[in-house]
Amino acid sequence: MKSWILSLLLNAVALIVVDQLFTSFTIDGFGTAVLASFILSILNVIVKPILIVLTLPITVLSLGLFLFVINAITLMITQALIGSSFVIEGFVSAIFAAVILSILNLLLNKLIKDTILTSK
Repeated sequence: MKSWILSLLLNAVALIVVDQLFTSFTIDGFGTAVLASFILSILNVIVKPILIVLTLPITVLSLGLFLFVINAITLMITQALIGSSFVIEGFVSAIFAAVILSILNLLLNKLIKDTILTSK
């Protein structure tokens, strides 16, 4: 449970960083980022596996790069569910944001979770 909450918070931090990097990606504050992170985690559990199975041939042909498009789709669904406090202007912006979010989540999870796990 603690690991999941930590992942939510790290994802929220990554969303705030992406907001600072792109002008076409706007999130109102940390509370909205936590809510977006929560919705995104639910979508990643429910919707993302379905999309992966449906697009498996394209994903294999693109050597996995199509997964960034699937991540962008889940970001766009999250944006649609939250409303005006989380705005992504265009699908290309969502793809770039998905790439940066993936990299940031990888780095943050590696740094923070490894530090916490090794300190115990």
